[in-house]
Amino acid sequence: MLAIAIRTPGGPEVLVPERRPAPVAGIGDVLIRVSAAGVNRPDLLQRQGKYPPPKGASDILGLEVAGTVIASGPGAHRFRPGERVCALVNGGGYAELCAVPEGQVMPVPAGLSDVEAAALPETFFTVWANVFDDAKLLAGERLLVHGGTSGIGTTAIQLGSALGATVFATAGSDAKVDACVRLGATQAFNYRAGSFAEAVLAATGGEGVDVVLDMVGGAYLAQNLRVLRAKGRLALIAFLGGSKTEVDLLPVLQKHLVVTGSLMRPRTAAEKAAIAARLEARVWPLLAARRIRPVIDSTFPLADAAKAHARLEEGGHVGKVVLTRDPPTP
Repeated sequence: MLAIAIRTPGGPEVLVPERRPAPVAGIGDVLIRVSAAGVNRPDLLQRQGKYPPPKGASDILGLEVAGTVIASGPGAHRFRPGERVCALVNGGGYAELCAVPEGQVMPVPAGLSDVEAAALPETFFTVWANVFDDAKLLAGERLLVHGGTSGIGTTAIQLGSALGATVFATAGSDAKVDACVRLGATQAFNYRAGSFAEAVLAATGGEGVDVVLDMVGGAYLAQNLRVLRAKGRLALIAFLGGSKTEVDLLPVLQKHLVVTGSLMRPRTAAEKAAIAARLEARVWPLLAARRIRPVIDSTFPLADAAKAHARLEEGGHVGKVVLTRDPPTP
């Protein structure tokens, strides 16, 4: 099969198409003919040599796919050949074929294309696990989403709003601020224009928010603690602004705050299957009804994976970057 290989750690140019042996469906696996594969920041880190795949996972990039089932391994019984599915994968998405544990495979929501479906798993699993499972966001509460026009951000804004929260967001330009509001944010703030903490507190009458979803890390920690109201929860998912900082932790005690965080890739297959079940029950109906939708910034043929990585790295995207096989399933 055709796959995208990393010849040596480095920039986007190190991604090259090559022929690889086709995977087979092992015990409990589903084999998918890939139509489209999402591109995510962990892929960039792996390409740079900073995020090696876990033991036993494919060295091929790619953490989410959509396509058609072509076979099931022993013990996998849910999906039949020919069914359209999307999946959170442990690696191997940048290829024509990908084998995935059945519990991480979900039907394509009604009315969505394969490109849209391939943009779902990584961001929806991450947002659900961190915002709803761990930070326990409830209807009527306030959510602050950093990086509002990223794949994670566009997902979190829509999910939070659809499930009854008041959502605020930060973004890096006035145009991106407007995009956040169109997606459902009550207000969004250009973090280049000044302190987001001041802006959030002003917008909430000094009260702050209940949950913050943060991918910046150290550079934002003090402001995040400041904007959280009593019993607020901070969910950390990445460290684009560094993983180290010096901060006054007194607000954690004074306001009874909770700081949590997680990575998705190291979770067990059972954990991922449980998240998949919750998504199918709570979120897939919202997608089928078009109350929420994946936001697609751009698509690139699989062989142009280097260009897709360059697009994500330059930071101008709004939503997801997706690789496709020509032509993807409509």
